[in-house]
Amino acid sequence: MIDLRSDTLTQPTKEMRDAIYTASVGDDVYGEDPTINKLEKMAAEITGKEAALFVTSGTQGNQLAVLAQCSPGDEIIVESESHIFFYEGAAISALAGVQPRVIEGVRGEMDPVSVKQAIRSDDIHFPDTTLICLENTHNRSGGSVVSLDNMKKIYDVAQEAGIPVHIDGARLFNAAVATNKNVTDYTQYCESVQFCLSKGLGSPVGSILAGDKKFIQKARKWRKRLGGGMRQAGFLAASGIISLTKMVDRLSEDHDKAQKLAEAIEGMNGLELVNKPDTNIVIINIENTKQKNEEFLERLKQEGVLAVSFGEGQIRLTTHYDVSDEDINHAISAIRRVVR
Repeated sequence: MIDLRSDTLTQPTKEMRDAIYTASVGDDVYGEDPTINKLEKMAAEITGKEAALFVTSGTQGNQLAVLAQCSPGDEIIVESESHIFFYEGAAISALAGVQPRVIEGVRGEMDPVSVKQAIRSDDIHFPDTTLICLENTHNRSGGSVVSLDNMKKIYDVAQEAGIPVHIDGARLFNAAVATNKNVTDYTQYCESVQFCLSKGLGSPVGSILAGDKKFIQKARKWRKRLGGGMRQAGFLAASGIISLTKMVDRLSEDHDKAQKLAEAIEGMNGLELVNKPDTNIVIINIENTKQKNEEFLERLKQEGVLAVSFGEGQIRLTTHYDVSDEDINHAISAIRRVVR
């Protein structure tokens, strides 16, 4: 079965499994796990931040960023289809007690003027705006890359207002590879950043939250409060080190496969591309096939390919390490048969 549902479905490589098996570990809550410490130092250097924290997931990393920088009753600015707003179970409200101020973006990019206008003035009737959140790459826009120019303009607005910026960079390395930039070219425009070691980087578990030392100290306490203090977590960190040293440059292969998939689908009767992929996500509109999502996906499954519904009439296909060029060819043939 060729699984194009998500890059979260990657399996750890043999090198990762070997590293997990032989990892030197200690108690991370005591700060004594050498492999965790090595990973966190490496991640801080890669993102250009003072410190970093290993967390269980991207969602946990985003929530810690909000909890460490906001207070109950505050307001944070988010893009209308951002992961932190769309896919995290209203955790910013349930856990941090903050409300979202939603701005509709274009391919994940918010208008800096709209962001500036959304910042609350000093009035007792209003909540305080205490955080601006960006997402790069932007999942619901098909893995689109939010441009450095857009990020800089929003960051300048935030700096002027004295408000920190957080980047949900679950797939930030995809953005850097796709644009041939360093990760620090993106992280210079934020106070905090989260990125996933899983997804395209292939680790089985874990994400990184990075920022200055004071921020990470607060985030570490919040991680403990949420039950995220882990003991011999170096077994997971060992895989994360492989992700950062061996799995970054190869992300371009995933992008090439997504491009190949998109080009083939664009010429198929009944299908329309919702996005021309910047990175590893392809979204297609199937409405002209007269098939419902469930029917289309079941037929595709019978052809040996798994995909995922992405709103009524839309299907998402995501390339990753475990999908070969041969798999892409098979998937193209399978989609063609389903449409026919």
